[in-house]
Amino acid sequence: MQVYLYDDGLPPQAAAIRRAVFMDEQGFRDEFDEIDPRASHLVLCDREVPIAAGRFYRAPGCDTYLVGRIAVVKAYRGKGVGAALLRAAERAVRQRQGRRIALHAQVQARPFYEKLGYTAYGAVELEEHCPHIWMEKAL
Repeated sequence: MQVYLYDDGLPPQAAAIRRAVFMDEQGFRDEFDEIDPRASHLVLCDREVPIAAGRFYRAPGCDTYLVGRIAVVKAYRGKGVGAALLRAAERAVRQRQGRRIALHAQVQARPFYEKLGYTAYGAVELEEHCPHIWMEKAL
């Protein structure tokens, strides 16, 4: 598997994966936002076939990066692909001197992030129709 990093806007491969996972499967409507053009995007491929995507960007005025929109196509879930993508994001953030990652996780994905060293903080909030919780990890 190969991870590709894009710093020049949302690549079409990432958009297609996010549309399939978040909009078609999960029913989100507001998937794409004003952050996409300025975020860095990751696309993980299996033999050149895009199978996972995510994004990260620096929070204004600090050394924290926000990671989000982690999506894995259905056929590759449960195979370590999401963890590989998140580790790639962590490496990229470290290379940019980031010291902390925060993310707004779907509550159902909380155990996945906890296994990778993330800790929940704050109250559960609804994002569209789905409960989310803030999580963080020091790098």
